[in-house]
Formats: sequence, structure tokens, C-alpha cells
Amino acid sequence: MYERKLPVELECGLHLFMGVMNGKWKINLIWCIHMGVRRPGELHRRVPKASRRLLDTQLRQLVDQGIITKTIFDQKPQKVEYELTELGGTLIPVIEVTAKWGEKHRHILEPLFRSKE
Repeated sequence: MYERKLPVELECGLHLFMGVMNGKWKINLIWCIHMGVRRPGELHRRVPKASRRLLDTQLRQLVDQGIITKTIFDQKPQKVEYELTELGGTLIPVIEVTAKWGEKHRHILEPLFRSKE
């Protein structure tokens, strides 16, 4: 299992937040689960640029951090579903505000990112 080389700084709430959200696809995964996408295969289709292994790792981290729950149904073939926890649900307003900020400043930011391609 992966171990951090540098520990998460616990003195600041922002560092704790970044410790949870650190991962390229975590916000996308949280948002998709919030929007009703619960099955791993559906999540993989919604984030096609990410490898299945990376998404599985980040889903496992979100479970370990108490942001989502993973339910494994006792049936053949095996069925797995993810759901936001109460703690995970508190991230939705933060994601919404962040997305609005990005949209508001798109005209400034988008050209900067395009020039780096």
C-alpha cells in the first residue's frame, strides 16, 4: 500500500482538506456519485481519461477517509455500489462554489491552459 513520504500537516484545516482532495480525479468521483452514478463501471465510463487502476485507488482512499461508502452485494456476479457519506455530502457545496469560480473566470484562465498544450 502507498505511504506518503511527507505527512499531512494537521495544524491547518486547508491542509486537511487538501489531504482528502489530493488526487486528480477525486472531485470528479465525488461529483459523479453525488449525481447518482454509483457503480464502478459507470464511474470509469464517466472519467475515461483516468486508468481503471487509478480510479480504484482513489475510490479506496475516499472510502478510507470516510467520504464515500462501498457496499458489496452478496450475489453473482458481484455487485458494488458507492454512496456519499454525511461527511462526503458536506463537500458538495464546496465543489459547487469552486466550479462557479472556474466558470466566472473562464475567460482569463482558459487561454492560459490552452497555451501550455
